Amino acid sequence: MQPKISAFFKRQEVDADPNSGDGEGRGQGSGGGGGATGTKRKPKGCGRGEIVSKKRNYAQFHLELGQPDFVLHTCSVCGMMYARGNDDDEKVHKVYHKNYFEGVSFKGWRNETVIARSEGGDRVILATDDNSGMRNSKVKEVITMVEKELGFGEGKLLHKLCKVYLYISGQRIVGCLVTEPIKTAHRVIPSSTEESHSDLPANNTELGKTDHTLEFGKISFKRETIRRHDHSIKTKEEYRDHGALICETEAVPALCGFRAIWVAPSRRRKRIGSKLMDVARKTFSDRGTLGISHFAFSPPTSSGKALAWHYCKTNAFLVYKDGDV
Repeated sequence: MQPKISAFFKRQEVDADPNSGDGEGRGQGSGGGGGATGTKRKPKGCGRGEIVSKKRNYAQFHLELGQPDFVLHTCSVCGMMYARGNDDDEKVHKVYHKNYFEGVSFKGWRNETVIARSEGGDRVILATDDNSGMRNSKVKEVITMVEKELGFGEGKLLHKLCKVYLYISGQRIVGCLVTEPIKTAHRVIPSSTEESHSDLPANNTELGKTDHTLEFGKISFKRETIRRHDHSIKTKEEYRDHGALICETEAVPALCGFRAIWVAPSRRRKRIGSKLMDVARKTFSDRGTLGISHFAFSPPTSSGKALAWHYCKTNAFLVYKDGDV
């Protein structure tokens, strides 16, 4: 091992330059012999007898063994991993973070299928495989973001029968609803736990007090523990989320499946998801506006479950799975 290390740091000798033209570098040794050792290649402008050595370049390497944020930092908002201090990574994260939090930038299409407009100038456009909208780069960018957040595999969210509803506000795509035709669905069974928790605390801050008494002879100390529960972030429906959904075994007929719903974090709780579902119910089928018993949700997250409860005004909404398509 030691000879290898010494050889690594040893000055490297190179062959003589045959075009030097000054008689040196032709393999001359002591006494005029034909030896080929003892000479060094020297560039033009160097003095006679000067030794020239090659410069070595070194790079710092790291071993990533599971350390948190050792090399890459994970953004707590958008979830992207990037290297802090790296200009390219910083720029990519800045763009992705803004698109995720505020919505994907969108300047519009020449031939948009606008199916709804609001008084404030917002609009909902439809992208399908028939009008080539689903193959648009902006739609793919939004769908990729939805897949990452909702846990779909890459390229697993869309298929040819899907319809994509995009909510446009201020030159940004701030909402997305993916629908698909379905045949049957299953009704959610309201659990007894949910029914017993129908009455929630009126205040957003709940205090629970527990007294502890410590006695030392004739001296006693009382300790009071105050537990604060902050429900300001969660809605009433989210607070009542107590686990997995249990559905009826018997299937019921259904027409439209809400495969995925996404709203930019900065525009949530502004009824954008509800507006997208209203538009989809009116335009999905030629039969007219679909009733609550005609559409269903894919197995939702806790936030999606809260949205379904709020939109359907009941916790006995319809859910479908792959076999119902």
